[in-house]
Amino acid sequence: MSKIVTFGEIMGRICPENFQRFRQSMPGKLDLTFAGAEANVAASVAMLGGDVKFVTALPDNEMTEACLSVLKGIDVDTSGIKLTDHGRFGLYFVERGANQRPSRVMYDRDYSAVSMTPGEDYDWNTIFDGSEWLHTTGITPALSEMSATAAEIAVRTAKEKGLTVSCDLNFRKKLWQWQTGTSATDLAQKTMRAILPYVDVVIANEEDAHDVLGISAENTDIEGGKLDVDKYVDVAKEIIRQFPNVKKVAITLRESLSATHNNWGALLYDATEGKAHIAPMNNGEYAPYQIKNIIDRVGGGDSFGAGLVFALNTPDLAKSADAIRFAVAASCLCHSINGDFNYSSRSEVEALMGGSGSGRVVR
Repeated sequence: MSKIVTFGEIMGRICPENFQRFRQSMPGKLDLTFAGAEANVAASVAMLGGDVKFVTALPDNEMTEACLSVLKGIDVDTSGIKLTDHGRFGLYFVERGANQRPSRVMYDRDYSAVSMTPGEDYDWNTIFDGSEWLHTTGITPALSEMSATAAEIAVRTAKEKGLTVSCDLNFRKKLWQWQTGTSATDLAQKTMRAILPYVDVVIANEEDAHDVLGISAENTDIEGGKLDVDKYVDVAKEIIRQFPNVKKVAITLRESLSATHNNWGALLYDATEGKAHIAPMNNGEYAPYQIKNIIDRVGGGDSFGAGLVFALNTPDLAKSADAIRFAVAASCLCHSINGDFNYSSRSEVEALMGGSGSGRVVR
Protein backbone atom coordinates (compact mmCIF):
# COMPACT_ATOMS: atom_id res chain seq x y z
CA MET A 1 0.00 0.00 0.00
CA SER A 2 0.96 3.67 -0.19
CA LYS A 3 3.33 5.26 2.33
CA ILE A 4 1.30 7.55 4.60
CA VAL A 5 2.62 10.56 6.54
CA THR A 6 0.84 12.21 9.48
CA PHE A 7 1.85 15.57 10.97
CA GLY A 8 0.88 16.92 14.39
CA GLU A 9 1.53 16.73 18.12
CA ILE A 10 1.96 13.76 20.43
CA MET A 11 1.49 14.26 24.18
CA GLY A 12 1.36 12.43 27.44
CA ARG A 13 -2.21 11.48 28.28
CA ILE A 14 -2.88 11.33 32.03
CA CYS A 15 -6.03 9.57 33.21
CA PRO A 16 -7.33 8.16 36.51
CA GLU A 17 -8.01 4.44 36.71
CA ASN A 18 -11.44 2.80 36.55
CA PHE A 19 -13.51 5.83 35.51
CA GLN A 20 -12.47 7.68 38.67
CA ARG A 21 -12.30 11.46 38.94
CA PHE A 22 -9.05 13.26 39.73
CA ARG A 23 -10.36 14.26 43.17
CA GLN A 24 -10.84 10.57 43.94
CA SER A 25 -7.46 9.53 42.57
CA MET A 26 -5.10 12.09 44.05
CA PRO A 27 -2.88 11.39 45.79
CA GLY A 28 -2.60 8.03 44.10
CA LYS A 29 -1.95 6.30 40.80
CA LEU A 30 -2.65 7.78 37.38
CA ASP A 31 -2.20 6.15 33.97
CA LEU A 32 0.14 7.86 31.50
CA THR A 33 -0.05 6.86 27.85
CA PHE A 34 0.86 8.70 24.66
CA ALA A 35 -1.75 10.35 22.47
CA GLY A 36 -2.49 13.11 19.98
CA ALA A 37 -4.81 13.23 16.98
CA GLU A 38 -2.27 12.69 14.21
CA ALA A 39 -0.20 10.30 16.33
CA ASN A 40 -3.36 8.29 17.03
CA VAL A 41 -3.96 8.00 13.30
CA ALA A 42 -0.37 6.91 12.67
CA ALA A 43 -0.53 4.30 15.44
CA SER A 44 -3.82 2.87 14.21
CA VAL A 45 -2.70 2.75 10.57
CA ALA A 46 0.44 0.89 11.64
CA MET A 47 -1.51 -1.64 13.70
CA LEU A 48 -3.88 -2.21 10.78
CA GLY A 49 -0.81 -3.14 8.74
CA GLY A 50 -0.11 0.15 6.97
CA ASP A 51 3.19 1.85 6.14
CA VAL A 52 3.14 5.13 8.07
CA LYS A 53 5.51 7.88 9.18
CA PHE A 54 4.70 10.31 12.00
CA VAL A 55 6.13 13.83 11.90
CA THR A 56 6.33 16.19 14.87
CA ALA A 57 8.79 18.14 17.03
CA LEU A 58 9.69 16.94 20.52
CA PRO A 59 12.13 18.04 23.21
CA ASP A 60 15.33 16.00 23.37
CA ASN A 61 14.79 14.29 26.73
CA GLU A 62 13.90 11.01 28.43
CA MET A 63 10.14 11.44 27.99
CA THR A 64 10.67 11.68 24.25
CA GLU A 65 12.86 8.58 24.31
CA ALA A 66 10.03 6.64 25.96
CA CYS A 67 7.54 7.97 23.43
CA LEU A 68 9.72 7.04 20.48
CA SER A 69 10.13 3.53 21.88
CA VAL A 70 6.34 3.10 21.97
CA LEU A 71 5.90 4.35 18.39
CA LYS A 72 8.74 2.22 17.05
CA GLY A 73 7.32 -0.77 18.91
CA ILE A 74 4.13 -0.61 16.84
CA ASP A 75 6.05 -0.04 13.58
CA VAL A 76 5.50 3.69 13.15
CA ASP A 77 8.37 5.31 11.20
CA THR A 78 9.79 8.03 13.50
CA SER A 79 12.51 9.30 11.15
CA GLY A 80 10.52 12.48 10.50
CA ILE A 81 10.42 13.50 14.18
CA LYS A 82 12.54 16.55 14.89
CA LEU A 83 14.28 16.72 18.28
CA THR A 84 14.62 20.27 19.57
CA ASP A 85 16.28 22.19 22.39
CA HIS A 86 13.20 24.38 22.85
CA GLY A 87 9.66 23.72 23.99
CA ARG A 88 8.29 20.99 26.19
CA PHE A 89 6.44 17.70 26.01
CA GLY A 90 2.73 18.53 26.01
CA LEU A 91 0.23 16.88 28.34
CA TYR A 92 -3.48 16.45 28.54
CA PHE A 93 -5.68 15.14 31.33
CA VAL A 94 -8.80 13.00 30.84
CA GLU A 95 -11.61 12.03 33.17
CA ARG A 96 -13.49 9.26 31.41
CA GLY A 97 -17.23 9.78 31.75
CA ALA A 98 -19.87 7.18 32.46
CA ASN A 99 -23.64 7.17 32.05
CA GLN A 100 -24.89 10.76 32.40
CA ARG A 101 -21.51 12.14 33.54
CA PRO A 102 -19.54 13.35 30.49
CA SER A 103 -15.86 12.83 29.88
CA ARG A 104 -13.71 15.90 30.54
CA VAL A 105 -10.45 16.97 28.90
CA MET A 106 -7.96 19.50 30.26
CA TYR A 107 -5.01 20.65 28.14
CA ASP A 108 -1.51 21.51 29.31
CA ARG A 109 0.27 22.03 26.01
CA ASP A 110 1.28 25.70 25.90
CA TYR A 111 4.88 26.11 24.70
CA SER A 112 5.07 22.51 23.49
CA ALA A 113 7.92 21.81 21.08
CA VAL A 114 5.69 21.43 18.02
CA SER A 115 3.93 24.74 18.74
CA MET A 116 7.33 26.51 18.82
CA THR A 117 8.92 24.92 15.74
CA PRO A 118 8.74 26.85 12.44
CA GLY A 119 7.46 24.98 9.42
CA GLU A 120 10.73 25.65 7.60
CA ASP A 121 12.62 23.59 10.19
CA TYR A 122 11.12 20.33 8.92
CA ASP A 123 12.85 18.67 5.96
CA TRP A 124 9.64 18.19 3.97
CA ASN A 125 11.39 16.98 0.81
CA THR A 126 12.97 14.09 2.70
CA ILE A 127 9.84 13.50 4.78
CA PHE A 128 7.63 13.17 1.69
CA ASP A 129 10.13 11.19 -0.38
CA GLY A 130 8.44 7.93 -1.39
CA SER A 131 5.15 8.93 0.24
CA GLU A 132 1.76 9.31 -1.40
CA TRP A 133 -0.51 10.60 1.37
CA LEU A 134 -0.40 13.29 4.09
CA HIS A 135 -2.87 13.41 6.96
CA THR A 136 -3.21 16.28 9.41
CA THR A 137 -5.96 17.88 11.50
CA GLY A 138 -7.35 21.18 12.68
CA ILE A 139 -5.73 20.65 16.08
CA THR A 140 -2.17 21.41 14.97
CA PRO A 141 -3.07 24.88 13.57
CA ALA A 142 -4.97 25.61 16.79
CA LEU A 143 -1.85 25.36 18.96
CA SER A 144 -0.04 28.51 17.86
CA GLU A 145 0.43 30.83 14.92
CA MET A 146 3.74 29.09 14.24
CA SER A 147 2.20 25.62 14.10
CA ALA A 148 -0.65 26.95 11.95
CA THR A 149 1.91 28.20 9.44
CA ALA A 150 3.75 24.88 9.65
CA ALA A 151 0.55 22.99 8.86
CA GLU A 152 -0.09 25.20 5.84
CA ILE A 153 3.48 24.67 4.61
CA ALA A 154 3.05 20.92 5.06
CA VAL A 155 -0.15 20.64 3.02
CA ARG A 156 1.08 23.04 0.33
CA THR A 157 4.38 21.17 -0.07
CA ALA A 158 2.57 17.84 -0.11
CA LYS A 159 0.35 18.97 -2.97
CA GLU A 160 3.34 20.36 -4.87
CA LYS A 161 4.93 16.91 -4.61
CA GLY A 162 1.76 15.17 -5.80
CA LEU A 163 0.56 13.67 -2.51
CA THR A 164 -3.09 13.20 -1.61
CA VAL A 165 -3.94 15.26 1.50
CA SER A 166 -6.57 14.46 4.13
CA CYS A 167 -7.56 16.75 7.00
CA ASP A 168 -9.81 16.11 9.97
CA LEU A 169 -11.34 19.47 10.93
CA ASN A 170 -11.26 18.51 14.66
CA PHE A 171 -12.43 21.79 16.22
CA ARG A 172 -11.10 22.32 19.77
CA LYS A 173 -12.45 25.57 21.19
CA LYS A 174 -10.06 25.56 24.17
CA LEU A 175 -7.03 25.63 21.85
CA TRP A 176 -7.84 28.40 19.38
CA GLN A 177 -6.53 31.20 21.61
CA TRP A 178 -3.39 32.47 19.88
CA GLN A 179 -4.81 35.64 18.33
CA THR A 180 -5.95 38.15 20.95
CA GLY A 181 -9.32 39.71 20.25
CA THR A 182 -10.43 36.98 17.83
CA SER A 183 -12.95 34.35 18.87
CA ALA A 184 -12.04 30.68 18.63
CA THR A 185 -14.53 30.03 15.82
CA ASP A 186 -13.45 33.08 13.81
CA LEU A 187 -9.77 32.17 14.16
CA ALA A 188 -10.46 28.57 13.21
CA GLN A 189 -12.47 29.58 10.15
CA LYS A 190 -9.84 32.04 8.94
CA THR A 191 -6.99 29.58 9.44
CA MET A 192 -8.63 26.43 8.13
CA ARG A 193 -9.99 28.17 5.04
CA ALA A 194 -6.36 28.84 4.09
CA ILE A 195 -5.50 25.15 4.51
CA LEU A 196 -8.50 23.47 2.87
CA PRO A 197 -7.63 24.54 -0.73
CA TYR A 198 -4.79 21.98 -0.52
CA VAL A 199 -6.97 19.17 0.85
CA ASP A 200 -8.46 16.25 -1.11
CA VAL A 201 -10.30 14.40 1.68
CA VAL A 202 -12.10 16.25 4.48
CA ILE A 203 -13.10 14.45 7.68
CA ALA A 204 -15.47 16.00 10.23
CA ASN A 205 -17.90 15.10 12.97
CA GLU A 206 -21.47 16.32 13.50
CA GLU A 207 -20.34 19.73 14.80
CA ASP A 208 -17.02 20.48 13.07
CA ALA A 209 -18.46 21.74 9.79
CA HIS A 210 -20.55 24.28 11.71
CA ASP A 211 -17.76 25.43 14.05
CA VAL A 212 -14.98 25.58 11.45
CA LEU A 213 -16.84 26.43 8.24
CA GLY A 214 -20.21 27.79 9.34
CA ILE A 215 -22.02 24.97 7.52
CA SER A 216 -24.83 23.42 9.54
CA ALA A 217 -27.11 20.39 9.28
CA GLU A 218 -30.79 20.95 9.96
CA ASN A 219 -33.12 18.83 12.12
CA THR A 220 -30.42 17.45 14.42
CA ASP A 221 -30.19 17.11 18.18
CA ILE A 222 -26.75 15.73 18.96
CA GLU A 223 -27.21 15.76 22.73
CA GLY A 224 -30.63 14.15 22.44
CA GLY A 225 -29.37 11.38 20.19
CA LYS A 226 -31.25 12.53 17.07
CA LEU A 227 -29.52 13.01 13.74
CA ASP A 228 -31.06 13.49 10.30
CA VAL A 229 -28.45 11.65 8.26
CA ASP A 230 -29.63 13.03 4.91
CA LYS A 231 -28.91 16.59 6.09
CA TYR A 232 -25.23 15.71 6.50
CA VAL A 233 -25.09 14.73 2.84
CA ASP A 234 -26.06 18.34 2.14
CA VAL A 235 -23.24 19.50 4.46
CA ALA A 236 -20.74 17.40 2.51
CA LYS A 237 -21.97 18.79 -0.81
CA GLU A 238 -21.66 22.35 0.49
CA ILE A 239 -18.06 21.75 1.61
CA ILE A 240 -17.22 20.53 -1.89
CA ARG A 241 -19.05 23.48 -3.45
CA GLN A 242 -16.94 25.90 -1.41
CA PHE A 243 -13.73 23.91 -1.97
CA PRO A 244 -13.92 22.26 -5.42
CA ASN A 245 -10.50 20.66 -4.88
CA VAL A 246 -12.04 18.36 -2.25
CA LYS A 247 -12.87 14.95 -3.72
CA LYS A 248 -14.35 13.20 -0.68
CA VAL A 249 -16.01 14.32 2.56
CA ALA A 250 -16.46 11.94 5.48
CA ILE A 251 -18.73 12.87 8.39
CA THR A 252 -19.03 10.74 11.51
CA LEU A 253 -22.51 10.43 12.97
CA ARG A 254 -22.48 10.08 16.73
CA GLU A 255 -25.76 9.96 18.62
CA SER A 256 -24.88 10.52 22.27
CA LEU A 257 -27.45 8.88 24.50
CA SER A 258 -25.04 8.96 27.44
CA ALA A 259 -21.29 9.02 28.00
CA THR A 260 -21.19 5.23 27.75
CA HIS A 261 -24.00 4.64 25.24
CA ASN A 262 -23.60 6.04 21.73
CA ASN A 263 -24.97 5.08 18.34
CA TRP A 264 -22.17 5.26 15.79
CA GLY A 265 -21.95 5.48 12.01
CA ALA A 266 -20.70 7.72 9.23
CA LEU A 267 -21.10 8.78 5.65
CA LEU A 268 -18.62 9.33 2.84
CA TYR A 269 -19.65 11.60 -0.01
CA ASP A 270 -17.67 10.93 -3.19
CA ALA A 271 -17.69 13.95 -5.51
CA THR A 272 -16.52 11.87 -8.47
CA GLU A 273 -19.47 9.52 -8.11
CA GLY A 274 -21.84 12.25 -6.96
CA LYS A 275 -23.02 9.83 -4.32
CA ALA A 276 -23.01 9.38 -0.54
CA HIS A 277 -22.15 6.03 1.02
CA ILE A 278 -23.44 5.45 4.57
CA ALA A 279 -22.39 2.80 7.07
CA PRO A 280 -23.35 0.57 8.67
CA MET A 281 -26.40 -0.54 6.71
CA ASN A 282 -28.95 -3.32 7.27
CA ASN A 283 -31.37 -4.32 4.52
CA GLY A 284 -30.81 -1.03 2.75
CA GLU A 285 -31.42 1.11 5.83
CA TYR A 286 -28.92 3.02 7.99
CA ALA A 287 -28.38 0.96 11.16
CA PRO A 288 -25.69 2.52 13.38
CA TYR A 289 -23.60 0.44 15.74
CA GLN A 290 -25.15 0.59 19.20
CA ILE A 291 -22.20 0.93 21.56
CA LYS A 292 -23.78 0.52 24.98
CA ASN A 293 -20.77 0.05 27.25
CA ILE A 294 -18.09 2.47 26.04
CA ILE A 295 -14.72 1.93 27.68
CA ASP A 296 -13.07 5.06 26.23
CA ARG A 297 -14.42 7.31 23.51
CA VAL A 298 -11.49 9.77 23.41
CA GLY A 299 -9.61 8.99 20.21
CA GLY A 300 -12.66 7.43 18.57
CA GLY A 301 -12.73 9.99 15.79
CA ASP A 302 -9.02 9.50 15.12
CA SER A 303 -9.53 5.75 14.80
CA PHE A 304 -12.20 6.50 12.20
CA GLY A 305 -9.81 8.76 10.29
CA ALA A 306 -7.12 6.09 10.46
CA GLY A 307 -9.49 3.41 9.21
CA LEU A 308 -10.57 5.63 6.32
CA VAL A 309 -7.03 6.62 5.31
CA PHE A 310 -5.86 3.00 5.56
CA ALA A 311 -8.78 1.73 3.47
CA LEU A 312 -8.42 4.39 0.77
CA ASN A 313 -4.77 3.37 0.43
CA THR A 314 -5.50 -0.37 0.30
CA PRO A 315 -6.58 -1.55 -3.17
CA ASP A 316 -9.16 -4.12 -2.05
CA LEU A 317 -10.76 -1.63 0.38
CA ALA A 318 -10.38 1.59 -1.60
CA LYS A 319 -13.87 1.83 -3.12
CA SER A 320 -15.80 4.48 -1.20
CA ALA A 321 -18.54 2.06 -0.13
CA ASP A 322 -15.97 -0.36 1.31
CA ALA A 323 -13.75 2.33 2.82
CA ILE A 324 -16.52 3.89 4.89
CA ARG A 325 -17.67 0.48 6.18
CA PHE A 326 -14.11 -0.31 7.24
CA ALA A 327 -13.58 3.08 8.91
CA VAL A 328 -16.79 2.89 10.95
CA ALA A 329 -16.09 -0.68 12.08
CA ALA A 330 -12.51 0.21 13.08
CA SER A 331 -13.71 3.11 15.18
CA CYS A 332 -16.49 1.06 16.76
CA LEU A 333 -13.85 -1.35 18.08
CA CYS A 334 -11.74 1.52 19.39
CA HIS A 335 -14.52 2.43 21.83
CA SER A 336 -13.77 -0.83 23.65
CA ILE A 337 -10.08 -0.02 24.27
CA ASN A 338 -8.44 2.11 26.97
CA GLY A 339 -6.36 5.00 25.67
CA ASP A 340 -6.30 6.90 22.40
CA PHE A 341 -4.56 4.26 20.27
CA ASN A 342 -6.77 1.73 18.50
CA TYR A 343 -5.14 -1.64 19.18
CA SER A 344 -7.28 -3.41 16.58
CA SER A 345 -6.05 -5.47 13.65
CA ARG A 346 -7.35 -5.46 10.10
CA SER A 347 -8.77 -8.96 10.54
CA GLU A 348 -10.72 -7.88 13.65
CA VAL A 349 -12.17 -4.89 11.80
CA GLU A 350 -13.16 -7.02 8.83
CA ALA A 351 -14.79 -9.56 11.14
CA LEU A 352 -17.01 -6.82 12.57
CA MET A 353 -17.78 -5.60 9.05
CA GLY A 354 -18.91 -9.13 8.28
CA GLY A 355 -21.33 -9.15 11.19
CA SER A 356 -19.24 -10.69 13.96
CA GLY A 357 -20.29 -8.27 16.70
CA SER A 358 -21.48 -10.58 19.47
CA GLY A 359 -18.26 -10.42 21.47
CA ARG A 360 -18.05 -14.20 21.83
CA VAL A 361 -14.68 -15.57 22.91
CA VAL A 362 -12.37 -16.34 19.98
CA ARG A 363 -10.55 -19.63 20.73
